[in-house]
Amino acid sequence: MTAVPAQRTPSWRRRRRRAVLWGWLFLTPLVVLFTAFSLWPIVASWWYSFFAWDGVGPPEVWVGLGNFAEALQASSFWNAFWNSFVFSLGALLVEFPLALCFALLLNSVLLRGRNLYRLALFLPVVATTAVIGLVLAIMLAPVGGVVNEALLTLGIVDRPINFLGDPDIALPTLVGIDIWKGFGITLIYWLAAIQTVPKDLYEAARLDGAGARQQLVNVTLPVVMPIAVVIFLLTFQRSLNTFELVQAVTGGGPVFATDVLPTYIYRYAFDAEMAAPRYGFACAVGVLFGLFTLIITLMQSPALAGRLRRSAS
Repeated sequence: MTAVPAQRTPSWRRRRRRAVLWGWLFLTPLVVLFTAFSLWPIVASWWYSFFAWDGVGPPEVWVGLGNFAEALQASSFWNAFWNSFVFSLGALLVEFPLALCFALLLNSVLLRGRNLYRLALFLPVVATTAVIGLVLAIMLAPVGGVVNEALLTLGIVDRPINFLGDPDIALPTLVGIDIWKGFGITLIYWLAAIQTVPKDLYEAARLDGAGARQQLVNVTLPVVMPIAVVIFLLTFQRSLNTFELVQAVTGGGPVFATDVLPTYIYRYAFDAEMAAPRYGFACAVGVLFGLFTLIITLMQSPALAGRLRRSAS
């Protein structure tokens, strides 16, 4: 007669079932919250996007792909899409490399007070976006604004600049503010990546006679490249979803010059100035926004993966 293994006795099975039950018990709140606040809104947005619905009562008027077709044919939609893309370009072309330069500088042990500089650069990240937007709107005002007063006093300009009221200047101004606001978090990402480089590699490089530039090119950058891919995608995602800053400072104006897809969706879903909310149309734009974000991210992946393979080889 074959003996029953000790770990498969009835008491072992009871303990295992009890452990599994306790595990599911602890996971239940997380599953419920994820389903209610993440999964269900996504599924509901897809469903509501097929209706002409104002958000009151159950959706009844089925329009199929009508909301999607209307959005794709609207010039205002593509204007908001382009502006969102401009925010991402600014973050990737300016914020991403500039944060790396500052991270290399602030990681140097020769720099005194580097923790204070890190704190100063990170403070805009923890500050409320709406408050920052309102304060900067006051500072950039053409009449009485601190910035215009300083430019006039220094003789740099001969008349005030309407930073937020001129359609040609408002978008670059907001992109600059968004870069300044998100700069700290990208800097922290880079600092964390740089600090993963083993110090032994630097010591070996110095023994081989490598200078600071050669250590950067041959040691630091190859080691942090896998993390750089993640930082690149995180920066892209953050900048593409800019909403609070635009809504607080310009509301998408002037003449929709700073309108981005999140403010476009908000206006159709919640703006009191609309004759009637169009939740179905707003959901359709949200679905398109999500699909475009997914497509752009997937388009970046092969290029980034190829670069990652080249750096590893």
